Amino acid sequence: MRPMWLVLASLMLLAVSPAKAQDAYPSKQVTVIVPFAAGGTADIFARMVSNHLQAKLGKPFVVENVGGAGSILGVTRLAKSAPDGLTLGVASTSALAINPSLYGPKLSYQPDKDLVPVAQISVVPNVLVVHPNKIKARTVPELIAYLKANPDKVSFGSAGVGTSQHLAAELFQQMTGTKMVHVPYKGSSQMLTDLLSGQIDLAFDNVPLLLPQVKTGALALLATATPKRAAFDPEVPAVAEFLPGFEAVAWHGFFVPSGTPKPIVEKLSAEIRAFMQQPETVQKMAELGATAVALDSEPFAAYITAETARWKKVIEAANIKLD
Repeated sequence: MRPMWLVLASLMLLAVSPAKAQDAYPSKQVTVIVPFAAGGTADIFARMVSNHLQAKLGKPFVVENVGGAGSILGVTRLAKSAPDGLTLGVASTSALAINPSLYGPKLSYQPDKDLVPVAQISVVPNVLVVHPNKIKARTVPELIAYLKANPDKVSFGSAGVGTSQHLAAELFQQMTGTKMVHVPYKGSSQMLTDLLSGQIDLAFDNVPLLLPQVKTGALALLATATPKRAAFDPEVPAVAEFLPGFEAVAWHGFFVPSGTPKPIVEKLSAEIRAFMQQPETVQKMAELGATAVALDSEPFAAYITAETARWKKVIEAANIKLD
């Protein structure tokens, strides 16, 4: 029979081992996967957070850009990585709340099974803009009236079929009973080129992309797609003021592969959320046209579930299919 002191010592070791594992994390370099090209909004966010984690946790947090297939390649790489806390990554609305409904079982990862949310870090407002010479409407009610009087005569652009920009416009049509012509592009930059030249009439897209063009007068800003007026310009109304419940924002968060020890998830979440609440971080995010968010793992997971259900309804109602 084992001595009582040895049994007690073993129990104490078991009790503190998760804490020790958390304290020892990370033991070596951590890879931070960004499923987009370098230089974009998600990449900037990821590098800001990675620099903070590196300074606080004492090991390198190295960003690796794995772009392609609308972020599917990078998110798949993250989902299939070893669940040891040495790989984490950024994912956004399209990857987690839209792609599961678009691709179904063909999708190479399943967010609720393959990934664990660590923390939400941002909301990037989408805005509704029109080409000022093609569309004379300057308010949402004026635009709705014009669209109803001209069904299928107004075109809207997006970064591709099934993207958040596409679904924002589909939701707008569904809630207003209007019909427009969708012109998909291979990315927002290509869409913007045609929007500025008047090849297409209007678009929903992120503030950082469109706001500079609004300031020069090249585009007219009608409203934000946020639930209430956005901080970047409280004078600009929200679409929801005219269409209650309308919301179409982009968001970003950090994730790890399923099976990653909970103490590691909790440690990462605490550090990331603390960073996102620093005044300097809040200011920097605002300068980038985003709102800093510090949402913990469980409420973030609930938010993703609600977003997935909401966009699934839009996709089914619009009968959106991917070739």
